[in-house]
Amino acid sequence: MPSLRIALCQVDVIVGALDTNVDLVLEAARTAEDQRCDIAVFPELTIPGYPPEDLVYKRRFVEENRIAAEKVAAASQGCALIFGFLDADDTYDSTYPPTVYNAAAICADGQIKGVYRKHALPNYDVFDEKRYYTPGTEYPLWTIAGTTIGVSICEDMWIDDGPIPIMADGGAQMIINLNASPYHQTKVEARNAIMSKRIAETNTPLAYVNLVGAQDELVFDGGSVVRDADDRLVARAGRFVEHVHVADFAVTDPKPITLPVIDVTTRPSVSVVGLPPVLEPELEPLEEIWQALVLGARDYVKNNGFTDVCFGLSGGIDSAVTAAIAADALGPEHVHAVMMPSRFSSDHSVTDSEKLAQNLGINSRTIAIEPAHHAFLEMLAPSVGSEPLGLTEENLQSRIRGVTLMALANRFGWLVLTTGNKSELAVGYSTLYGDTAGAYAVIKDVWKLQVYDLASHYNHRAGREIIPEAILKKAPSAELRPDQRDDQSLPPYEELDPILIELVEHNRTPSELIEAGFDSETTLRLARLIDIAEFKRRQSPLGTRVTKRAFGRDRRMPITNAYRGTTTRRGDIG
Repeated sequence: MPSLRIALCQVDVIVGALDTNVDLVLEAARTAEDQRCDIAVFPELTIPGYPPEDLVYKRRFVEENRIAAEKVAAASQGCALIFGFLDADDTYDSTYPPTVYNAAAICADGQIKGVYRKHALPNYDVFDEKRYYTPGTEYPLWTIAGTTIGVSICEDMWIDDGPIPIMADGGAQMIINLNASPYHQTKVEARNAIMSKRIAETNTPLAYVNLVGAQDELVFDGGSVVRDADDRLVARAGRFVEHVHVADFAVTDPKPITLPVIDVTTRPSVSVVGLPPVLEPELEPLEEIWQALVLGARDYVKNNGFTDVCFGLSGGIDSAVTAAIAADALGPEHVHAVMMPSRFSSDHSVTDSEKLAQNLGINSRTIAIEPAHHAFLEMLAPSVGSEPLGLTEENLQSRIRGVTLMALANRFGWLVLTTGNKSELAVGYSTLYGDTAGAYAVIKDVWKLQVYDLASHYNHRAGREIIPEAILKKAPSAELRPDQRDDQSLPPYEELDPILIELVEHNRTPSELIEAGFDSETTLRLARLIDIAEFKRRQSPLGTRVTKRAFGRDRRMPITNAYRGTTTRRGDIG
């Protein structure tokens, strides 16, 4: 059988950073060339970054992206380069929808030999590619190092009767699939299943190359693979890391060719088959989530021009996990924890916070908010009276803490992290302009019970107690009034999270859950809290997506919304 040496090039590109992205591609291409690879394959939309969103409407951006692609092509040598870019023909129009293509450039010997344009444009979950791109219609094949190859892009692999079986039937001896596939829990299993399905249909090897890095709330996990015609793993690159992973593998014998074929390199393969298969280890579920959160935070902070972050360290589990993720992402010397006790803060919250900061090696400081809280109450007294103010007084504390963090951020050029979890975000258990004030919500898409799991996993991985056991064991509390606990306002999280997951991630209605046996009163109340908190979520910072249905790009619910999952009339809206 013929063989190929392929470089799976997982690069961490930045949307819009055309020159930086070109440099990343050229560096990886040199590595592939030095290792005598036949092909170096890069992810979907490598040059502009993914997703470029409305940058696609800027004619100059699309043109400069093409110039950048030609610069990469000019540097190609004996190793063929395949990478993603934005293609446009002479009828390009910046109006909606633009005539722009999500495309792959196939290059060798200093030039772009041809282009493949993505056929299947996803328009679900976080994807809205039909807003931006025109689908391709052609099925070219490419001869590289004596092997006939079909090139496809991401969603092309996921649809039945799509480009991949057509290319295989048309003579392709292997298929290369370029991806910018965002991570969420269980995504790897879904990818593996669809690759196996395509290989079983076509009896053709498949090389799957995925982006790595983070773009706003999306995080891309790499994990590029090569599978042979018998669906055996030949190579697997690491997850959540930049990597040029080189593999030798055998392709199928030549087939009758019925599709147009373009010669890219006419020489035979220069590979010397003999590299042992390298399968980087898979990650267990909690480690997978942890690495996604770390990468998401790191890229968001650094790619937006910041080096340091600050946040409120309360002595609770959420801020503790946020602190650990930030320290892993940026290095402890770039992390600044601010303890802001009030008269309601327990002594152990302060001591637990100090111990955590010491264990992590992060900078910490204490700024008591009692003087500011007293001044606000005194200032407001003529308007609101001096009687106990309840929620007003509680929320003042959170907002003072937000102002304090923003002042430090302004003074020192830090970026403010928020520490709320998905359970709180779902039911609005947060203070607008208080604990929601910040630029990035590190654990925004992590349910409360999973926050505890991540903390335990972090300690276990470290082999010692970094997050103090006292933080793991204490009853959750905002500490905004005497002896406050979360379960005074909400059901216990063991009861809360399963209902929220059904309502938010599985799109089930209260009626469906009640019919399934969930408590009626609790379910209806939580569904109502989710609905009325939508206005808060629209004003909250973005955070790393790790579930199948995150708040934000995934879940776009109307703020003014009378539907309750039961019969609703206009008068029931309040």
